[in-house]
Amino acid sequence: MGNRADEIRKRIAKRKKMGNSGPSEHSSYFLPTDEERYGMERQASFEGGPPPEGMHPLFKKETFMLKILGAGIMVLITAIMFKSPSPVFNEAKSYVTKTMDTEFQFAAISTWYEDQFGKPLALLPASDTDKESASTQSAEYVRPASGKVVENFKTNGQGIMLQTVLGEDVTAMKGGLIIFAGKRDELGNTVVIQHADQSESWYGNLESIDVKQYEKIEKGSLVGKVSSSSQDDATGEFYFAIKMGDEFIDPIQVMSFD
Repeated sequence: MGNRADEIRKRIAKRKKMGNSGPSEHSSYFLPTDEERYGMERQASFEGGPPPEGMHPLFKKETFMLKILGAGIMVLITAIMFKSPSPVFNEAKSYVTKTMDTEFQFAAISTWYEDQFGKPLALLPASDTDKESASTQSAEYVRPASGKVVENFKTNGQGIMLQTVLGEDVTAMKGGLIIFAGKRDELGNTVVIQHADQSESWYGNLESIDVKQYEKIEKGSLVGKVSSSSQDDATGEFYFAIKMGDEFIDPIQVMSFD
């Protein structure tokens, strides 16, 4: 029994010699454990002494690596799901799209990042305007195209139809991020821009789309071309809407088109 006690005292003295002479936040490390009291080796989370300075004692590298692996697997599964033509994934695709387009504010985060660090997020492709110059934007909206309102906001409660010159350029009313560029039911070729104030502008019935999804563009940048009118081939028509939160607002209250 005396030999065991002597062995414990020798181990404690050895650890004290390896550590600081004064009291420290790891002083409990020098107290004998239950294993040592019964003659067994001390079981330590950090071999050779207390955890290294700056490392949390509960940090586990294995858990951290598993989390990274899990995140990578989720990204891979999402990519495979969107590439698959199977209708089984339609509901999941709609949920992910809604989350990324509506709940996650790309434009707001991008603006905050630029304010903090002075340059756009590296994950977002810069437009030609960004590469040429970084001119200061005013808070005013610009008219996406000149034309006559042929279908007002009261007709559908979402947007307006404008009659323009055939092939008229459609430009962004304000800078932001392209969160959608493709075909939508009843609107045809459509572009949706998310702005830093969390509003959205919609441009539909386009003949062509000249932007890419998740591209950042400036106010007045080209979005697309107007499609031919349903009435004749000499004029064009395009759809325009402004959305704030979950509600659409009348664009005529924001700008003049005539």
